[in-house]
Amino acid sequence: MIPHLYSACEFFKHIIILKVQDRCIMELKRWLDTRTGAFDWGHITKIHVEIEGKSAQMQDKEGKVREAAQHVAKCNLEKENIMDPIVLPPADCIISVALLETISKDQDDYRRYLRKFSQLLKPGGHLLQIGLLDMTYYTVGEDKFPTFPYNEEFFRKALVGEGFAIDICVSKKATGISPLIDHKGVIFISAHKEK
Repeated sequence: MIPHLYSACEFFKHIIILKVQDRCIMELKRWLDTRTGAFDWGHITKIHVEIEGKSAQMQDKEGKVREAAQHVAKCNLEKENIMDPIVLPPADCIISVALLETISKDQDDYRRYLRKFSQLLKPGGHLLQIGLLDMTYYTVGEDKFPTFPYNEEFFRKALVGEGFAIDICVSKKATGISPLIDHKGVIFISAHKEK
């Protein structure tokens, strides 16, 4: 997924994208390098620039993302240094979209991953997180994958417990039903690292 990068590239000129799966890395690199057969994100780009009121700047928006996304690398959240053997400098901002609920088994896992995010940030650095509330599964093709369901109260407490101060929290109730995913809503939180 790249839609969150359209806004991020307006604020950050050097973006490192970390992915857990080799296939995701390959597909993203194909798009960044404008290779034949790469997934076409044009429909999402079009929506984004129309929302901004700048529909004439569609190619410019994709170009900005490609220019800012200077590295795509694999990470392993189970390792102490998730980029081992590479050591990254502390980040100004981490953006996470529907990741922790898909890799966490329980509340302890979720908090442990938040702690790892905190370790990657500078003091005062920001965590922008988009999550799916009370999601219990998602499907890919015929396969159904379980997820860790959480509510807004848990999410807020977990962030504060791991040293974050919440700046903005917005949640929206799900309006549709899909056989591909079950969730009760979407949440967006902007928080900064206090300690």
